[in-house]
Amino acid sequence: MRKIFKAAYGTLSFCVLLLCVIFCFYYTKLPDKFYLSGSAPLNIRTFFKITADYDEEYALQALSSADMCRAYETANLKLFGIIPIKEVKLERIDRPVLVPCGSPFGIKIRTDGAVVTGLGDIDGNPSPARIAGIRKGDVIRAVNGISIEKSSDITEAVQLATCTTEVILIRDGRELSLDISPVKSRRDNLYRLGVWVRASSAGIGTLTFYDPERGVFGGLGHGVTDVDTGKILPLSSGEAVSVTISGIVKGRPGEPGELSGTFMSRVPIGTIEQNTELGVFGTMNYAPSLESGIPMAFKQEIKAGPATILATIGGSNPKEYDILIERIDFNENNHVKNMIIRITDIELISRTGGIVQGMSGSPIMQNGMLIGAVTHVFINDSTRGYAIFAENMFRKMSEVMVSSSESFLEAA
Repeated sequence: MRKIFKAAYGTLSFCVLLLCVIFCFYYTKLPDKFYLSGSAPLNIRTFFKITADYDEEYALQALSSADMCRAYETANLKLFGIIPIKEVKLERIDRPVLVPCGSPFGIKIRTDGAVVTGLGDIDGNPSPARIAGIRKGDVIRAVNGISIEKSSDITEAVQLATCTTEVILIRDGRELSLDISPVKSRRDNLYRLGVWVRASSAGIGTLTFYDPERGVFGGLGHGVTDVDTGKILPLSSGEAVSVTISGIVKGRPGEPGELSGTFMSRVPIGTIEQNTELGVFGTMNYAPSLESGIPMAFKQEIKAGPATILATIGGSNPKEYDILIERIDFNENNHVKNMIIRITDIELISRTGGIVQGMSGSPIMQNGMLIGAVTHVFINDSTRGYAIFAENMFRKMSEVMVSSSESFLEAA
């Protein structure tokens, strides 16, 4: 009898511990907010059954901001329909209809200030900028009261005050003022601060979607970052230009490949308005695709399994390729790496090795819906990589592109 009691107690303890682990996992991983369309219920695809009990005191809350009015409600998520996990917010919107693009585009960015990419000594003397406390990744906005728009502006401004130079910079979102004593270089007889800076950048990526109603687009699925600091470049202005893919460097283990592109014209096809961690967003001068729009899937509607991507690996015309969604991660702390995908299309693997640089932003479709975009490749396995939810990109676009008179998210 005692043995039976011990066995029962051990089994019960194990079950309680397992439930605690499952509870903690879902409490952490499940997001605090979901989009819904119309009167559709909330269904979440999880290994263990999660149900949603709606708050009986459902209420419509009009946001006080002038630009939006949305319908909100709350739901209580329960494990096996019994164990409460967390309360989540539901936002009911008109389901967006977007045109998946998959076409390459050139990105030209001018930064808001000059990004410090390095610090260097001057004729053997320590860098004055380093002594004053300037760090790699700082963004210099003004020198001696002169706004910095290009790299040469710093050199010109320093010559106006050879004793003490005031530098206004941005670091981690905070504005700082530093006094620096420049050093005269024997090489060119000019006073220098001992900094390397960058004020512009150019590259290629892939257009993810186009909103024909508003003439706006989203692309890349991640931000344009400085190659030396890894930080997102602060945008002053930017242009989208037409590109044709002219070559491929095939990806190999430890060596990510890339697409080579040629800018076709100096005339922009659109304006880049925002450079964010979830992608670049802007307005188009004309529709980048003649295809019809398709519904955007909400994250809880995506399932592991077969899907397709639109990508351009030659010329300027995208083609559809097969992939497999291996894992879905709802964790809201990770806005970009929401899915792990694997390229299964034999043609794409044979030509590129899988995912290569330049394919970032390639739209992903499943069951006739736009679900996300390719963002990163695994260094040691170019057939696999990360992808972002289309919902996350659309939500970000709504936040950064919305005007005072119109919202991208309209109440259902």
